[in-house]
Amino acid sequence: MPRIIFDYIDGAAGDERTAQRNSETLDNILLSPRVLVNVHERTLKKSVLGNTWNLPFGIAPMGMCNLTWPHADTMLAKAAAHYNIPVALSTMASSTIEDTRDRAGNNAWFQIYVGSSEELAYGLIDRASACGYDTLIFTVDVPQVAPRPRDQQNGFKAPLKIGPKQFIDFATHPEWSIRSLLAGVPELANTQLYGDKAFVRDDSRGKVDWAFLDRLRQHWNGKLLVKGVLNPSDAARIKDAGADGLYISNHGGRQLNSAPASVSQLPLIRQAVGPDYPLLLDSGVRNGEGIIKALALGADFVMLGRPFLYGIAAAGQSGMNNVVDLLSEQIDTAMAQLGVTEVEAITADILLENANRL
Repeated sequence: MPRIIFDYIDGAAGDERTAQRNSETLDNILLSPRVLVNVHERTLKKSVLGNTWNLPFGIAPMGMCNLTWPHADTMLAKAAAHYNIPVALSTMASSTIEDTRDRAGNNAWFQIYVGSSEELAYGLIDRASACGYDTLIFTVDVPQVAPRPRDQQNGFKAPLKIGPKQFIDFATHPEWSIRSLLAGVPELANTQLYGDKAFVRDDSRGKVDWAFLDRLRQHWNGKLLVKGVLNPSDAARIKDAGADGLYISNHGGRQLNSAPASVSQLPLIRQAVGPDYPLLLDSGVRNGEGIIKALALGADFVMLGRPFLYGIAAAGQSGMNNVVDLLSEQIDTAMAQLGVTEVEAITADILLENANRL
C-alpha cells in the first residue's frame, strides 16, 4: 500500500500510546495451562445475541476499507458468510448497505454514526432494516474525530486530495494505484446519496446524547449494541436504556490518547451490568490467545479490525481467509493447552492469579 493508506489504517491518535496500551495490556495477562485433560475433541462455536457463530470472533466496523485494496469490503463480507462470523458494515464503508447484505446475508450487521443530521441517520437505519439487517451498532465514542498525526503528516483527507506528495506516494506503488484506478476510486457509498445532508467525516457529532439513544431505541426494532463504552456507569445506564448489549472499545486507540485499554475496563463493566448481559470487545486483539483472554475476563464475543485489512493488503481474499484460519488455529491450540474443550466453557479460572496487571 502507499504510505498514506497504510498509515491511515495502522495509525492512531496522539502519540499512539492508547493503541500501544491495548496490546501491552493483553500481552501482560497470563494464562494457566492444565494437563491430563481429555481435549481430543474441541469446538470453537460461540453464541451471542441469539445467534450461534462458528468462531468466537467477528469483523469490526471499519471505514473506507476499499482503500486497503480494491473490493476489500466484498472480501470481508464473503469471509463472514464462508466462516459463519458476523461482519459489521460501517457508515463510512465503500460498499452499500444493500450490497453487503446480499454478500453476507444474516452475517451482516450495520454500524451507524450520527452527525449533524438525524434525518440522514434514520434514513440509513431504515435502509438497513428494509433489506434485513437485524443488528445495529450505534458508535458513541467519536463526538469529534481526534487528530491522527500520521494522517496529518501525509495529508490524508476523506475524500482523498492528491497533491505532489500524494502523487509520488501513489506512483511508487504502481500495483495498488493501477488496480484502484481500474476498480474506481473508493467513495463513501452510503452517505453520498444525501446531498447537502451528507455525512462529513470531520464534522462534530457532539450533539448526540442520552435523549437520542432513547429515540433510537424506539425507532430500531432489532438488536441494538452501543459501541465505544469504557465507563462502568455509562454501561449500566445504557443497559437501563434498553440496549441489547454493549461493545467495549476505545476505537483501536484512534480517539482519546489517554484512554484506558479496552480489556482493562472489561471486568469493571461486567460487574456493573451483571453476568448475563452481552458484552463485545475490540481494540488491540492481535492473536487467538488475546481472544481467549478477553473471553475469560467477561467478554461474550470479540471483534477484530486491522488484522483483517493487513491480510487483505498482503494477499487479497486468500490473505483475509488466512488471518481467520490463523486466529482459529491459535484459539484451538491454546484451548488444548488450557484443558478446555469448548469456547463456551472459558472462564476466569484459566487466568493465572496475581499475574494480570490490567
